[in-house]
Amino acid sequence: MTAKGHNPAGSLFSAFVPLLPITAAVFIGFFAMGMALPVVPRQVHDTLGMSALMVGVVMGSQYLTSMLLGRGWSGTVTDTRGPRRAMLVGLLGAACVGGVYFISVAFVAQPSLSLAVLLAGRLLTGVAEPFIITAALSWGIARVGVEHAGKVIGWVGMALFAAYGVGAPAGAAVYAQFGFAGIAAATVLVPLAAFAIAWRIRGAAPSAGVRPAFYKVLGIVKLPGLALTLSSFGYAAINAFVVLLFVQRGWGSAALAFTSMGAGFIVARLLVGHLPDKRGGAKVAAVCVAIEAVGQLMIWAAPNALVACVGAALTGGGYALAFQGFGVEAVRRAPPQSRGAATGGYVVFQDFSMALAGPLGGWLALHAGVDVIYLAGAIGALASVGLAVAMMRGPAARGL
Repeated sequence: MTAKGHNPAGSLFSAFVPLLPITAAVFIGFFAMGMALPVVPRQVHDTLGMSALMVGVVMGSQYLTSMLLGRGWSGTVTDTRGPRRAMLVGLLGAACVGGVYFISVAFVAQPSLSLAVLLAGRLLTGVAEPFIITAALSWGIARVGVEHAGKVIGWVGMALFAAYGVGAPAGAAVYAQFGFAGIAAATVLVPLAAFAIAWRIRGAAPSAGVRPAFYKVLGIVKLPGLALTLSSFGYAAINAFVVLLFVQRGWGSAALAFTSMGAGFIVARLLVGHLPDKRGGAKVAAVCVAIEAVGQLMIWAAPNALVACVGAALTGGGYALAFQGFGVEAVRRAPPQSRGAATGGYVVFQDFSMALAGPLGGWLALHAGVDVIYLAGAIGALASVGLAVAMMRGPAARGL
């Protein structure tokens, strides 16, 4: 049921209260994942002695299982069994990731075996994460209405990025004090707290109607999805390689870069997160991916850590509204009974970029330097501007 008193032109805060329980579960569930972000690359590179290319493979691997398995599966479960069920499954899966991390610690003396187990944990993350996000987006839209899809994407995304932004420095502190075993313990326990919250939220009934095959849903969201693919490379590059950039330049811990990106994301959503519903998703995204490109160029040319962190903040702010704007374009193209599949299908395009960014970024790092990864991110963002303009000029497809 649509929340009373809402209108598409209203501020982002008009949807805050009905979405609060869902965003709280997302924040807590992703806090543990945020703790692992600055730590897993160091575990692979420093502790296990693997190359930058292997860091990219490990960090990008989760997006392979997200793309091939997690998004479609989570969309089907959300549409047929309801978003509450999908959320609970995802949070249990996230807790299981911590158990796999524990096993990897036991084999540190055998680096190849420990790496294989750690890789399995990242692959499992790629299944658990889509269940949480797809369920949260569909659940939120069911509570406030599709006309407020941009606000739902805005709040769920802020919860995710806040979790990453706060979780990254917390993870660095836990790693310094307790090692990777401490990260593993947190990854088991923290998602269980989110599970307890989601368990108490009233569920939303699945939508009635004939549901098209997932590949047909992918077809209907392909244009905003491709734009998301191109704009996601810079975001993925920060997640996977900014730690190595800081180490290479002697700038100390990269936790502040993660926090800066998260802060930029949140500030942008709070200030102008209502604009995709009011002005149109493609129009807002066109401006914001250009801002993301500027941020990537700043990281590429950064003479010091401060400039790199400002670039990370601009990347986060630009990407925040780009993801939201392209997401509005995708959701409004789908019929009600397939909105779970549409949200999952839309994010498949992000997964493709994330999966490609790891090995491609690692290859660029080996042959041209880590900084060049961010030049590639800027080029991708600028190409996304062109697709946003094309969406502004063409009619939005509706239905299937």
